[in-house]
Amino acid sequence: MSDATLWLQLSAGRCPAECEWVVGRLAPLLIRELSAHGLAVDEIARTPGEHGGDARSILLRVSGPDAAMQVGSWLGTIQWTGASPYRPRHKRKNWFVSVAAFAEPAADRWDDTAVRIETLRASGPGGQHVNRTESAVRVTHLPTGLSTIAQEERSQHLNRRLALARLAALFAERTDQQARAAEDQRWRQHTQLERGNAVRVYHGADWTRER
Repeated sequence: MSDATLWLQLSAGRCPAECEWVVGRLAPLLIRELSAHGLAVDEIARTPGEHGGDARSILLRVSGPDAAMQVGSWLGTIQWTGASPYRPRHKRKNWFVSVAAFAEPAADRWDDTAVRIETLRASGPGGQHVNRTESAVRVTHLPTGLSTIAQEERSQHLNRRLALARLAALFAERTDQQARAAEDQRWRQHTQLERGNAVRVYHGADWTRER
């Protein structure tokens, strides 16, 4: 087993207040389960929701043996079924939030000359919670044009690190795609042998002499 450190982000996205309620209650369940598997879980940041105890976003730092594998079953969309705590007569019963993982970004991973970092105002769900300060961060890798944005956290510093983590994930995905494309090309070359267009010709007699 190998130790690893990563970030987990629980997010209500642009969903209604009920999803913020779910994020606030899902986090303790996730922390308890991961801790039971021997992982260290620390809350890095929290963006509060409309109501006390709720959260629009929660950022966790997870470390320990095979952390990436341990969190695997949590990644993606989480569905929470139940009546709205704020709108009792509301017909909707299913609420959706997301859990995403990122490798913890190294502070010096990127060459400053290759990355453009911009700050902008973050907007909340449905126009609510509009951030009047420029806490959102967009990171663009100039040589490739790859770009990511983070605006969930109130701290510009955390949004910057989160955007960089997303950029690192994009690079990893791009590298994997390139590796798969190269492997596919090698396989096609292996199975599509062209006959009659040889760049070198060896004769049996020559082979015999070489041996």
